[in-house]
Amino acid sequence: MRRVLAIFLDGYEQSLGQHLMSAGAMPEMSRLAASSARFLLDHGAAQRTGLAGEHVATGLSPDAARRWSAVHFDPQSYAVWQEGTRLRPFAAGLECRTVVFDASYFDLTAAPGVRGLVSWGAHDPGVAQAARPTELLAEFNRRFGAYPAERCIYGLAWPSAERCTVMGAALTRAVDVRAEAACWLLGERLPDWDLALVTVSEPHSAIEGLWHGIDRTHPLHGHPSAGLAGEGIFAVHQAVDRLIGRLARAFPDAQLLVFSLGGMGANRSDVPSMLLLPELMYRHAFGMPLFRQPQEWTQSADDYPMLPPATPSWHEAIAAGLPATLLRPKEPNGADRQSLSWMPATAYRSFWRTMPAFALPSYYDGRIRLNLADRESEGMVRPEDYRRTVSEIENLIRAAIDPATGKSAVGSVEYPEVRDPRALAATQADLTVIWKGAAICLDHPTLGRIGPVPYRRMGGHTGPYGVAYLRAEGVAAGDRGIRGAFDVVPTLVELTGCRPNWPLSGESLLLRG
Repeated sequence: MRRVLAIFLDGYEQSLGQHLMSAGAMPEMSRLAASSARFLLDHGAAQRTGLAGEHVATGLSPDAARRWSAVHFDPQSYAVWQEGTRLRPFAAGLECRTVVFDASYFDLTAAPGVRGLVSWGAHDPGVAQAARPTELLAEFNRRFGAYPAERCIYGLAWPSAERCTVMGAALTRAVDVRAEAACWLLGERLPDWDLALVTVSEPHSAIEGLWHGIDRTHPLHGHPSAGLAGEGIFAVHQAVDRLIGRLARAFPDAQLLVFSLGGMGANRSDVPSMLLLPELMYRHAFGMPLFRQPQEWTQSADDYPMLPPATPSWHEAIAAGLPATLLRPKEPNGADRQSLSWMPATAYRSFWRTMPAFALPSYYDGRIRLNLADRESEGMVRPEDYRRTVSEIENLIRAAIDPATGKSAVGSVEYPEVRDPRALAATQADLTVIWKGAAICLDHPTLGRIGPVPYRRMGGHTGPYGVAYLRAEGVAAGDRGIRGAFDVVPTLVELTGCRPNWPLSGESLLLRG
């Protein structure tokens, strides 16, 4: 079998790519698409875990890995934290020479036969920086230096036109450096590979920070920064196009798979999941507000609160409305645990023991945990009352209206597939709330108004599909319809001609066409 080059475009939105290809702005991707078998990829509910990098690194779905979020909750101590991966990469079970570059959630220590470098400039790397061979890290840093867009990975750019310009330019530069580094790593430093996995994360950072610049329906599309934000997104994607062309030409002997697992779009989670829902659950428990937003944010739900251009971070602005004594909760111990104390939802943790249900910190959908007896150490809800309480909580949150639409802010509510709720995993919630839109304010018939609150990230994981372009020997070009996102890793394994040492989620894209 010919060797395989896989390029994971983290945070790539295929409809935007199609638009740019049609406009002639991404000629390399256009050529690749024309010569490839083309698939739309459905990531399903797994898209909302925010663990796409881990799904690529391990080849496992949330159910197979028993990990539904990067946020962990301890029912004994009520501690909450973010945790990187503890799972073995799929390549650890392959008898082929594998090299990875900046693959997020790829634990090199658990794959002793894999070479390469991780956590250089990945968006949410999920692992500590590491390299194999060990001397590679110092050599790489001498040649290419630190990641050139470090401050832009999670940057708050929209309040300032200048900051949008800086973000777009830095991420564009980062893609070009990434292309140069990948060619050196795979072509000079570690050229003897059978499978290479390169992750390109700049589309993720650019869309989360600058989405309002290209989405004409976004409430902040008319903001003075929007035009420059749009230019930044286009420049990043054109740099990604150059990277694809450069790698394809550098390794013409390799079978090529370029893919993204899920799509991107407007952010619907930050304000409602990180603040509005925790405040709603607090008011439900105690009948009074905890968060009191600055007066200038409360004048009208039809207005969109602005942040001053010099605002360093969203959560620092939000902190003005929360008691200072609650903003630094006791942190969990452990080198592999990352603090979530910056997230407004964590400020409510002091009250969780005395609440029947509470909102966990979340980067994506709203996640509600019941304070269940025989599960939480100070549980209040009896197991026999579980179903009734869950139903009451769902009705409570569905009654919350988004004043911008006059309709419920809730699109749907999901429940975990467990027979006994006392067996709920540390990364699961009793209710998961999928928001209907990007609500910045909630009106509740009994608990009053919460908000409006300024936006944080502009873009999020809300696009319907990822995409895969497969150019391989014996595979005819053409559209192949919609497949599951977890079919990507089995495809890579089949292309190498190797057999994994443990089951993977999904099946090869080649099995049905």
